[in-house]
Amino acid sequence: MRHRSSAQRRAVLGATALALPLFAAGAPDRARAASGGFEAFLDGVRADGRRAGVSAGTIQRAFAGLKPNPRVLELDRFQPEGPGMTWEEYREKIVSATRVENGRRAFAESRRLLDAIETRFRVSPRVVAAIWGMETNYGTNTGGFGVIEALATLAYDGRRSAYFRSELLAALRVLDSGHISPGRMRGSWAGAMGQPQFMPSNFERLAVDFDGDGRRDIWDSRADALGSIAHYLSRHGWREGEPWGLEVLPPGPVERYDADNKRPLREWARLGFRRADGGPLPVSEVEMGLVQPNRSAGKVFLGGHNLRVIRRYNPPVNYGLAVGLLSDRVA
Repeated sequence: MRHRSSAQRRAVLGATALALPLFAAGAPDRARAASGGFEAFLDGVRADGRRAGVSAGTIQRAFAGLKPNPRVLELDRFQPEGPGMTWEEYREKIVSATRVENGRRAFAESRRLLDAIETRFRVSPRVVAAIWGMETNYGTNTGGFGVIEALATLAYDGRRSAYFRSELLAALRVLDSGHISPGRMRGSWAGAMGQPQFMPSNFERLAVDFDGDGRRDIWDSRADALGSIAHYLSRHGWREGEPWGLEVLPPGPVERYDADNKRPLREWARLGFRRADGGPLPVSEVEMGLVQPNRSAGKVFLGGHNLRVIRRYNPPVNYGLAVGLLSDRVA
């Protein structure tokens, strides 16, 4: 993610087809790309790939018949009108009864695997399952775009071209390593791949071969996909046994409290904070800080270190809170 590309992926929600030109005028990088032509652009990537050690055969297979995809650019340029969903609307949509029910079923089916992943990476299996559900609805919606085509389109177009060119080269290295075939390397319009929606550079750094078959297959191997999510969280500092956070009722206006001031849960309880259902907070030394969702009607959470780790996967605060709530409900 991230994520990050995850923010771009979510722009597709509610998008309508836009009659946009393939290349917008005005940006020098874009104009240079257009004047050189797509094939000239690919020639440059071929040369970079060969210098990076990618075989000529891999590059030839990956680029065979490749053309820019106008739909990728439409989705990249789409900007939702208005302020977007409120936290309450987002929570209702994302942490829906259907997603929770599907999550409970997927969690039960994968329980032995998730336990093994927890033993290795010391990361909450509930949070792993929740991210899996958030990113691809438990592996059922991994994206229908060819990753090479999407990344080449975005790299050629000129908007963030250096970033997407780097990701395109990383995708070529993934192909050259034999983890997936070009035809099966599919994902989001922004190039996020497989069940965890990893960008190619994250795949290189963080994907794991959990099933031990010699390939890191985050597309078709549930073990590799879920193991890779856990590895991502572990590498970003997950603390075993600590809660991500919880929704709370403050004793008064939250503006009086410094949002950056972390306190043990027992101290928040002493100040009069209670659970959202009115019950007492846990007597705990785990430090948490105030977290308020974006565009919310007054909801307040306490979030700990592990909420910050979740947000390393995808930064928006509402995403992190939704993962936390979903994780509480799937198991």
